[in-house]
Amino acid sequence: MSSEHPTLPWLEPGNLFPPVENAWPPQSEAPGLLAAGGCLSTDTLKRAYGHGIFPWFSDGQPILWWSPDPRMALRTSDFRLHRSLRKTLVRFKNDVTCDIRFDTAFSHVIQACANTPRNGQRGTWILPTMVQAYIDLHQAGYAHSIETWINGELVGGLYCVALGRAMFGESMFAKVPDASKIALAALVGFCREHAIQLIDCQQNTAHLASLGAEEIPRKDFIAHISRAQKEPNVDWRFSPLYWQHVLSA
Repeated sequence: MSSEHPTLPWLEPGNLFPPVENAWPPQSEAPGLLAAGGCLSTDTLKRAYGHGIFPWFSDGQPILWWSPDPRMALRTSDFRLHRSLRKTLVRFKNDVTCDIRFDTAFSHVIQACANTPRNGQRGTWILPTMVQAYIDLHQAGYAHSIETWINGELVGGLYCVALGRAMFGESMFAKVPDASKIALAALVGFCREHAIQLIDCQQNTAHLASLGAEEIPRKDFIAHISRAQKEPNVDWRFSPLYWQHVLSA
């Protein structure tokens, strides 16, 4: 396959994905691009994530499927709790007006993620079709929200996909400083409690790297999720115990 003009398979709904090794290489104009087309049904999304593939496209584009190599991921044991964030977490944990909740406002979280401006980005990739697809995935039990609440107001959070103990981070938002980082810390604590070793971060960003994420070879990432998704599903309820896993590390 030429690195200058790689081919891009077109998928009809229900088609199998090409092998991830066929994704466009790092030196191409779109590293990790695997295929276009298909649909965003719950079964398709489950199959995609189970093979290390995720959808990412902008308004006016067809559905685009990606599997980059290397893959950005956060080992939950490597989560970097900076001193300032540790102080914030302690205050948050001890403040009766502050609360972490799981899966109580998924649609609000994904809509907030879609509407949050991003530096260097025009518009959003979380289009209405994506929002509905992940709401359907949530209702089927495979997508989850981690929510930061202050005085009864949703001020930050993130959503993710989970297959067994394979965890895939998607997007975060914050209306007040550190609200998304608080939600991520809660997710890390949850993962440590349930022996979930890795959170997929998909793309390399300086923000994720500052929190301990790093690039790993795609083959290692896929080997991990192949094992982890066969593990039993876990109980998606927040427990104050999760803070101990973060603050005592």
